[in-house]
Amino acid sequence: MKLYFLLGFVFLTMVVHCRKMERREFAKAIHQLHLNTHHDMILTNWLCIVEVMRNLNTKATHYKPRDQSTNGIFQIDSHYWWDDGKIPNTLNECKVKCSELLEDNLRKAINCAKKILVQEGHKAWHVFNHCKE
Repeated sequence: MKLYFLLGFVFLTMVVHCRKMERREFAKAIHQLHLNTHHDMILTNWLCIVEVMRNLNTKATHYKPRDQSTNGIFQIDSHYWWDDGKIPNTLNECKVKCSELLEDNLRKAINCAKKILVQEGHKAWHVFNHCKE
């Protein structure tokens, strides 16, 4: 019985910490920070990417093999783009910490997404082919 209580508490805690952003709120942030027309990516592409990958969840984290993870609404990879403080020799191209990609304020995540788009193009997001118009 104690185990079920503990599992219920853990699940409830996880639910409380997740934040699903509204589409309109995400679109406003994208527009304000000029990601909507950055490198021929339009708003509908970005909406599709973030909905398919993590359902507009700003706190999303996905652990991958080889000590890597992807974080935030854009699921940005830890090895190249940000520093988690644990894995040695990360490139940290975006000069951000893990926690900054999980914030509800998307400024740092969007700026990092811009940098990724410039360096790798839309292929950095494996779901993009699903999202093409």
